[in-house]
Amino acid sequence: MNHPMFTYDARMTELVLDFCRRRLALDPVPLDYGGLEPPRQGALDGLITEEGRDAEEVLGIFVDELSTSILSTDCSRYMAFIPSAPSKASLLFDMVVSSAAYPATSWFEAAGVVVAENQALRCLADLAGLPDGSGGCFVAGGSAGNLSALVVARETAAARGGAAVHRARVAVSEEAHASVQLALRVAGMEALVVPVADHRLTGAELATALASNPASHDVVAVVGTAGTTNGGIVDDLAGIGAVAAEHRLWFHVDGAYGGAALLSPGKRGLFEGISLADSLVIDPHKWLFAPYDCAALIYREPRLASDVFTQHASYLDVMHEEDQAAEAWNPGDFAFHLTRRARGLPFWFSLAVNGLAAYRDAVERALETARQAAVLIDEAPHLELIRPPELSVVLFRRPGWDAAGYRAWSSELLRSQRALVTPSAWEGEAAARFAFLHPDTSIDLVREIVDSMA
Repeated sequence: MNHPMFTYDARMTELVLDFCRRRLALDPVPLDYGGLEPPRQGALDGLITEEGRDAEEVLGIFVDELSTSILSTDCSRYMAFIPSAPSKASLLFDMVVSSAAYPATSWFEAAGVVVAENQALRCLADLAGLPDGSGGCFVAGGSAGNLSALVVARETAAARGGAAVHRARVAVSEEAHASVQLALRVAGMEALVVPVADHRLTGAELATALASNPASHDVVAVVGTAGTTNGGIVDDLAGIGAVAAEHRLWFHVDGAYGGAALLSPGKRGLFEGISLADSLVIDPHKWLFAPYDCAALIYREPRLASDVFTQHASYLDVMHEEDQAAEAWNPGDFAFHLTRRARGLPFWFSLAVNGLAAYRDAVERALETARQAAVLIDEAPHLELIRPPELSVVLFRRPGWDAAGYRAWSSELLRSQRALVTPSAWEGEAAARFAFLHPDTSIDLVREIVDSMA
């Protein structure tokens, strides 16, 4: 007799699927309140017992007591941080992945997962102009991708004639994502911070820093950013890549947010030089409309990564048998992880179902909303546009407001459910920031938010 936890329960299945149907059908998707209105104190008291509870009761508690305290990042009114706007197709296929508990660590376990994920990775590699043979895997996010890529840079430095591993440094801009600095700490490396004149790292600035800093002989890699999180600025990837090649440095590109704009013909020029990357991160769970958690980590020479990350143990030998098929590919070998869910499949399904033209149109809509928002701000007498947007992030100020003023305004927007727009800072001063990713965010909503600051 099957254990009761592993017996199909038709009633519980219908309860959960009915919730999923209703959630997927919401139009508009509610923003909800997040931590602004946390769950009622004591709402979960006594819920977990020896005997268990009825599924309808537990689901009801989730819906009534918890769900409104979770912000809906797929709401078109969510314009803070870097949003996530998963397509309906990707959300549905995430349910398929969960319902089947698909593994995704090795070819031996999951060849069907691997070939589909690799097709999606190849699509991204082609957008970036990376050569045939490049590849990698999907990891949990840009932080995991940056860490893994920089560890490979460190471990392969000696082969490139670089610094000794124990003294490794990485050249970064002060605008690099915080996860890069964290990755260096975790990996026991140090940053050589390159001063930049206009928030954009250039090849000339990198070359000057390497020539003038006594610690430059320890540098094993450089990080270029393809869309900074706070300003949406793309570094001089062509210049950085050329300097990296001259100095035999690993060139890592963090395109976690901005890499999706490679789909835009009008923005491709910003990314010139991305094809020089030794490693690249692009997060589909950001601007490529996949659910959390899904970040693509792609290497120019994936063998270098597998040499670093392949784990060896007697119980894993079957995954690495020499007589495996020529196309065998173990996603667990390309990053600091082993066990992994099939996180790339929802993205693959959505790409295949919707097509690249739909993706391109959705990206272009966000870019156009950012352009129109910048015009509105520039024309508003009470606001100041900090800089024209390169991608879909718009920075602006309300002269006379301090950080507390921005926080109060942001909280009121959320409390009234009009939008989530959180404060930021620019060059030491408090500021406001739009991050547009959802293609259905309307310029009328943006106008309403702009007017709310008068």
